[in-house]
Amino acid sequence: MKLSLLITFYNEENMIEKTHLAMNAQLESMLGSELDDYELLYIDDGSTDRTFELMEQLAQENDHLRYLSLSRNFGREGGILAGFKYATGDAVMVMDGDLQHPPYLIPQFLAAYKEGYDVVSGQRDREGESKLASFFAHFFYNLSNRSMDVQLTDGKSELRLLSRKAVTTFLSLPEYNRFNKGLYEWIGFREKVIKYKNQVREAGKSKFGFKKSFNYAIQGIISFNDKPLRVCIQFGFFSLGLAFLYLLVELYRYFANSGHTVSGYFTTIAAIILFSGVQLISIGVLGEYIGKIYYEVKRRPHFVVEKTNIEKAEKDRVG
Repeated sequence: MKLSLLITFYNEENMIEKTHLAMNAQLESMLGSELDDYELLYIDDGSTDRTFELMEQLAQENDHLRYLSLSRNFGREGGILAGFKYATGDAVMVMDGDLQHPPYLIPQFLAAYKEGYDVVSGQRDREGESKLASFFAHFFYNLSNRSMDVQLTDGKSELRLLSRKAVTTFLSLPEYNRFNKGLYEWIGFREKVIKYKNQVREAGKSKFGFKKSFNYAIQGIISFNDKPLRVCIQFGFFSLGLAFLYLLVELYRYFANSGHTVSGYFTTIAAIILFSGVQLISIGVLGEYIGKIYYEVKRRPHFVVEKTNIEKAEKDRVG
């Protein structure tokens, strides 16, 4: 069988050579016994440093290496989608370019694939992660599983292996606003989860900070359900009921206390703050959904290939 190892890089000039040597050595050791052939499929996601220059040099030295350099940074979702489109292996394995996904896992994932699993997922522990990051991660997974149409597992990373059948199904999903973790779950198929120890990045800094993680979480929740819209409606009715209850209480106090004076200033300010908050939240949620629809109807490509050594990608540069 042939395995495609798909790795996305963004400003990883300090890591790309180390990653390449480690991954290639692992695959070479499997050649002839566990693998008939393999390809290293590297995606340069619009890097502004020397990442692509080094990628080209590595490709000249290794016949197994295929690369795609995207015209700008399309994000991890776009880079992975580009790799899936041009991968030629019987199975495609997705790994990070910073060696936080250790190469020694490749044989384990391949063995699971040969057992008949169409999807093999990596689940990392959170050892070494800050308490704040762990808290927000747990909060996101709890919130998403209460509101999304699919169930996500805490710790499941982008480390995946998909059979050709699963890749074809994944590519058939046309939406522009993509949330890969949700899409992997949505396509279904028989899955095996392999747990692994979280690896510390050897060099450079993570390109996926708090802001990106927060936006990614919103993207996931919005992309897979319409429950936030229903929550706005429910919260609106709750606020209406609260205001009505407050009115009844004040009426009771007025008649029970023979003309009790109601503090109009406090009541007005409280009502303004309450309903303004409800309106802002509702408008924000509606805006998110309208924004997603806006991008969907444009039908823009998910990525644009600028440079490549893949003949098929030379002829078809968008996807």
